[in-house]
Amino acid sequence: MTTAFLDITGAGKRFGAATVLDGVDLSVGKAEFISLLGPSGCGKTTLLRIVAGLMPPDTGKVVLDGDEITRKPPHRRDVGVVFQNYALFPHLTVAENVAFGLKARRAPAAAIAPTVARFLDLVQMGAFADRSVRALSGGQQQRVAVARALAVGPKLLLLDEPFSALDRKLREAMQIDLRRILREVGTTAIFVTHDQDEALTMSDRIAVMHRGGIEQLGTPAEIYHRPATPFALDFVGLSSRLPGKVASEDSGIVHVDTGAGAIRAPGNFISGSAVVLGVRPERIAVGTEGENRIDATLRDVVFQGGRVQLHFVAPEGGRLLVEAHEVPSGVAPGVTLPLSWKLADTLLYPAGPEGYAA
Repeated sequence: MTTAFLDITGAGKRFGAATVLDGVDLSVGKAEFISLLGPSGCGKTTLLRIVAGLMPPDTGKVVLDGDEITRKPPHRRDVGVVFQNYALFPHLTVAENVAFGLKARRAPAAAIAPTVARFLDLVQMGAFADRSVRALSGGQQQRVAVARALAVGPKLLLLDEPFSALDRKLREAMQIDLRRILREVGTTAIFVTHDQDEALTMSDRIAVMHRGGIEQLGTPAEIYHRPATPFALDFVGLSSRLPGKVASEDSGIVHVDTGAGAIRAPGNFISGSAVVLGVRPERIAVGTEGENRIDATLRDVVFQGGRVQLHFVAPEGGRLLVEAHEVPSGVAPGVTLPLSWKLADTLLYPAGPEGYAA
């Protein structure tokens, strides 16, 4: 990546005895879109609020475009924020909401109207300029909030789960629209979400957060295909998982004994180590074509439109999930089927202190 435009170093935050952020480091390139992805309580919103200046860190510093902003008030950071509830002014029109920040920054009067028009057109809300925001739908209000944040030309845009209140179809449409808008404007952005599909769709890179730290930082393809930890595997996308014990290792290929049979995986582990094997469900085939093969009993079939999920009974607390375009002929719950996948698609992790549940 190029030289960092935003550089967060050692960001820490505690609330009483609880550590919410534990020395987080994150560098973001200019015009890059980064998603902070994780479950509730992982620290992603706290990190966003520290960057916005809405909360001071206990430790660490924040540098934006070469300027340390750690202790600067929010209005002196050149950072725009789009909140979950949009925070629009209900007594103002759409155009007045977008103009508000420009007036607060004392933009030239002659520049305000064309700037407002430009950004309303960018979010496809130009025809609603004179309408009260009270008369807008949730998706329209979200567009106005984005236009207002971008109109002042911030160096950095922060978005705190702005699509969470929208229905699925509108949310997916807004994801594509926002991505397009940010590319056109060239704005650097950090996006907070707990929705894995949203992060995969929109991001240049994703920071998977867990227990106050970043578990993995990488492109959507890296995060999905090569998750660095069992948590990243579990949180981003669906997966099949089997607990096992290493029988041997030879030239970077690990032989693992599981309750479902012997499995091979790329890696280096000491014999006797407790491990967790993972495979993405679309990589598993019903049949015996792959290098790794096991037999499993089908428990349930779930139809999902363009694909079906096949849920199999796995021994010793594991889970086996297969995604296919259609249900194989003659397949029904209760039958035992051969499953197979490529050695290269097998992911291997050390088991944590709680074994499989790591």
